[in-house]
Amino acid sequence: MSWNTFGRVFRFTTWGESHGPAIGAVVDGCPPGIALTEDDIQPWLDRRKPGQNKFTTQRREPDQVRILSGVFDGPDGTQRTTGTPISLMIENVDQRSKDYSNVAQAYRPGHADYTYDAKYGFRDYRGGGRSSARETAMRVAAGAVARLVVPQVSILAYVAEIGGDRIDPANFDAEQIAQNPFWCPDADAAKRWETLVDDARKAGSSLGAVVECVARGVPAGWGAPLYAKLDSELAAAMMSINAVKGVEIGDGFDAARLSGEANADPMRPASEGGEAPEFTANHAGGIAGGIATGQPVTCRVAFKPTSSILTPVDTITREGEATQISTKGRHDPCVGIRGVPVVEAMMACVLADQALLHRAQCG
Repeated sequence: MSWNTFGRVFRFTTWGESHGPAIGAVVDGCPPGIALTEDDIQPWLDRRKPGQNKFTTQRREPDQVRILSGVFDGPDGTQRTTGTPISLMIENVDQRSKDYSNVAQAYRPGHADYTYDAKYGFRDYRGGGRSSARETAMRVAAGAVARLVVPQVSILAYVAEIGGDRIDPANFDAEQIAQNPFWCPDADAAKRWETLVDDARKAGSSLGAVVECVARGVPAGWGAPLYAKLDSELAAAMMSINAVKGVEIGDGFDAARLSGEANADPMRPASEGGEAPEFTANHAGGIAGGIATGQPVTCRVAFKPTSSILTPVDTITREGEATQISTKGRHDPCVGIRGVPVVEAMMACVLADQALLHRAQCG
């Protein structure tokens, strides 16, 4: 059985392959009456689309989204959601399937080629088919709808590390994130990464990356014990992204190296005029017992190096014979760079779902 749907109340199903005629998503569970046009979705897709600089794949896709259903003119003449499924579609226009002729005969180590064959008995090898990161465009489209469900929440993601080279927290400047091709908040690190990623690209190799994401404005109470914990839903969402191999909430693995008092998030009474208590630390990433504390919700997402590389790697053919493979075509030398808008989108989808779940139970 395949599973192509994410979410409980606010949920989306994606469809399509990398080199098929189109990719799409059906968003269900969106409340009615929300103003929604293609213009609300397109800016988020533009942040993710390929071919914008030499540090990403040179595949040229406009990623122009169309809304096919689920909206209609409201009483004020504004196009609004109707509460029915919202169907979204993007046409694929720049496929080069011939680049994957060798992938049809042998498996790319680290990619899903072998496992798809093992599961289904055959596969769409063109660009990785369903396992391609091309699918993430539809997550971004669904995430754009999700943001409209939780307008009180602001979500910001950025690349914090490429190839083991981390940003300096002392140099963090949010205004820098949109000023360089790496979504990097540290101007000095962005300069270093230009050489780092370009060298990997020229060598026919690739690099991994770590994306950090912060959601502010999440009210205390969202989330649900025990099996719909906010942090477990976030972990599942982020791990479902192509090329992701690790997720940390808050301090993550560093918390295992702290004492109880060092890892605590001390609380004090609300300030005058305030309603919520104040926290003096946020090691837990804004979540306790699977429920939001009202602090910023934070996570870190580790992307592996792109598996499609020009450097020859030992592998086997579909017949089980030893060979080597080098992948031609247009690929990201660091897929984590374009993972930033995808991570934001999945954060938005989880929070929209949790907001509706909370409303359903607690009013």
